[in-house]
Amino acid sequence: MDQSKNNANALILSAGEGRTYNCGTMTAVFKADENETNEKYSISEWWLEPNSDGPGAHRHEDNDEIFYVLEGTIAILVGDKWIDAEKGTFIRIPAKTTHDFANRTGEETGVLNFFIPGGFERNMPAIVKWFEENEK
Repeated sequence: MDQSKNNANALILSAGEGRTYNCGTMTAVFKADENETNEKYSISEWWLEPNSDGPGAHRHEDNDEIFYVLEGTIAILVGDKWIDAEKGTFIRIPAKTTHDFANRTGEETGVLNFFIPGGFERNMPAIVKWFEENEK
């Protein structure tokens, strides 16, 4: 991870840099989290292999999420409706809203995720462990 020495508040990461977590057919790359943002938000990329499921339907009681499609087309569940979101699509998921995402295409897809306020990264070691124990 390359952090600028000229400005203690700046965080500069090149493509592929960050804290990487392998979750089966998903890979999460955390770019900034509560440690860098004073717990205000966390930002991560989520990459899904072709024809793969996401995390499963869930909701966060106190956190909004923003998704921005970086590559490909991703299926996103918002409430009780699935939508196909193409590259460049912006989606805001308010707290207490059931959501999920999946890649139903033959190409890799990726989304940028903002989790507000921060702290989601605390769950990543347990999530990785769950995927390791439940791989198909």
